[in-house]
Amino acid sequence: MYAVVVTFQIELARMAEFMPAMRHNAATSLKGELECHHFDVCTDPDRPGEVVLYELYTDRTAFESHLASAHFKAFDAVAAPMITSKVVHTYSEVTP
Repeated sequence: MYAVVVTFQIELARMAEFMPAMRHNAATSLKGELECHHFDVCTDPDRPGEVVLYELYTDRTAFESHLASAHFKAFDAVAAPMITSKVVHTYSEVTP
């Protein structure tokens, strides 16, 4: 498995606009990408403006396919102006 953890900082005034787009991207990924196994969108009221994603894919190639998908590109075009910072961490599963 291939895990992706993304931390966004969103302009506070745009959170109400960002979250539906983010939730739609997550739902579309889970429904339409067979190798997307998990896609959580998380927030914490103590850190307004911060959104954390936890995504789980079969492998790196599946994640790269996600990034190339039409729905991700549409989300990215809409969301990019709302994002003040973005940090992406990726992890490969350790096998025995």
